[in-house]
Amino acid sequence: MNVRTVCLAILHFKDATGYEIRKLSAEGSLSHFIDASFGAIYPALARMETEGLVTARIEPQPGKPPRKVYSITESGRAELLAALSAPMAPDTYRSEFLLVAICAEALPPDVVAAALDRRCAQLDEEIAHLSSLALKGKSPPAQWAVNYGIACKTAALDYLRTHRQALVAASGTGRSALPADCHDVDVMAAASAPGAIEAAPPVSPVLSEVQSR
Repeated sequence: MNVRTVCLAILHFKDATGYEIRKLSAEGSLSHFIDASFGAIYPALARMETEGLVTARIEPQPGKPPRKVYSITESGRAELLAALSAPMAPDTYRSEFLLVAICAEALPPDVVAAALDRRCAQLDEEIAHLSSLALKGKSPPAQWAVNYGIACKTAALDYLRTHRQALVAASGTGRSALPADCHDVDVMAAASAPGAIEAAPPVSPVLSEVQSR
């Protein structure tokens, strides 16, 4: 997903400044889709303003410099619809935990066990966070996204708890963690592919966060 689409998606829900768009894409809901820098956002907004996809207005602020607020136009909504209707790129996922798992044979059992415990604790926290969002009565699409995130993370947590001992038992055998044929590296890549049990990206309710601002 490119910067233009992210900017238009945010403006679809609410007018925003470049700073607010950056905040959402770096720390908010849309950080799960793209991490857009100020250096990318402002040129994209300027180009879209020239193309008539967004408009901008200057709003005074007491005791502060005026701010430039962007709004989406009907042409911008049409471009957003076209962009979101196009085939999606595959999800990407990176996991330090999976690297520990694939290298388990070269690690002491207590190190592997500690990594499993930490990952389970992280998933517990993430599920609790998403569950708290689910209680706030958000829109149906936002609720759907929250429930999807809970389902993915719950499945991952169940797998880790059910198969924890198998990974611990395989650790510490002294085998090279990265064999010459790289077969295990291919396995790790497959495990990180979309649809893998531990590969679900963090899901956050985009609609709820944008609409609440």
